[in-house]
Amino acid sequence: MADWMKRFGLGGKRAMVTGATKGIGLEACMVLADAGADIAAVGRDPAGLAAVKAAVEAKGRRCVAIAAEMATPEGPAQAARDALAAFGTIDILVNNAGIALVDSLLDAKVADWDATMAVNLRAPFLVARELAPKMIAQKAGKIINVSSQAGVVGLDAHAAYCASKGGLNMLTKVMTVEWAKHNIQINTVCPTVILTPMGEQVWGKPEKGDPMKAKIPAGRFGKPIEVADAILFLASPASDMICGHDLLIDGGFTAV
Repeated sequence: MADWMKRFGLGGKRAMVTGATKGIGLEACMVLADAGADIAAVGRDPAGLAAVKAAVEAKGRRCVAIAAEMATPEGPAQAARDALAAFGTIDILVNNAGIALVDSLLDAKVADWDATMAVNLRAPFLVARELAPKMIAQKAGKIINVSSQAGVVGLDAHAAYCASKGGLNMLTKVMTVEWAKHNIQINTVCPTVILTPMGEQVWGKPEKGDPMKAKIPAGRFGKPIEVADAILFLASPASDMICGHDLLIDGGFTAV
């Protein structure tokens, strides 16, 4: 095997991906499995989990399907414990599960705010805290938190979402301050609108999506594979010196 393939390869690694049944999470499972990782796929949809498991196993990798509700205080930690029970340790964590409940500040509902913070910010903290001790003990680990350009710039009617993703970016930096000395690299990916089912729900109508697309110098929305490939880079040895970074995958949106 060529040296560059080793630097980007994940042979023998075990990855946990939350929100694994669709969109970026599903694509991340496929890409990480292609690179050699076994997968602990976490989601709410039994049929979706079964499909992910079958697809990963078709690539010759092991896959454990873990049903979990990330909005609860208990669900994220239990999912992490289930992954540890299956694999012994997790080398790569992709905190991808997220929700977007959009509304103006004046109309925003407290329940929606709390649900957004629970899934987008509290759950990544709880999963990472459960997995970190094994990473510290083995002196190696990768944590990729899936954030958003909305964690860097404000978007109309996205107060809870922006606040949760901005908080996730800062949580990533604190994880870096505390855990980088143990050879754990923690980073975020911050995509623009990606045409996942959630992206289609919020931005799919032309009257909503076209003005946003006009603000992106690249002139288009992103694809799940473009985020998954960035996750692969951050999960691989090739990125060992990158830590505490927010990687914008935004077609230039934040450059203007």
